[in-house]
Amino acid sequence: MAQPEEMYRCQTVNCGYIYDPDRGDRKGKIAKGTAFEDLPDTWRCPICGGTRKCFRPMAGPGSTVPADCELPTDS
Repeated sequence: MAQPEEMYRCQTVNCGYIYDPDRGDRKGKIAKGTAFEDLPDTWRCPICGGTRKCFRPMAGPGSTVPADCELPTDS
C-alpha cells in the first residue's frame, strides 16, 4: 500500500482527487505502480483537468496548497 507521502491530492476547489501510485490512472492510461514524479508533463487530473502543479503530497515536505495551480481553459 502506498504511503501518504507517495499519494498526491488535487488542490483545486471542489476536486480533491487523490493520485495513488498503487492504482495508477486508468482514464489517463497510467499504469499501476507509476510514481507521481514519473507522470508525463501532459498528464491532467481525471476529475477537473488540473495540471500536476495543482497536486501536493498528502504528507511530508511540500504538502501545502499551491499558488500556481493551472486549470484548463475553454478554448
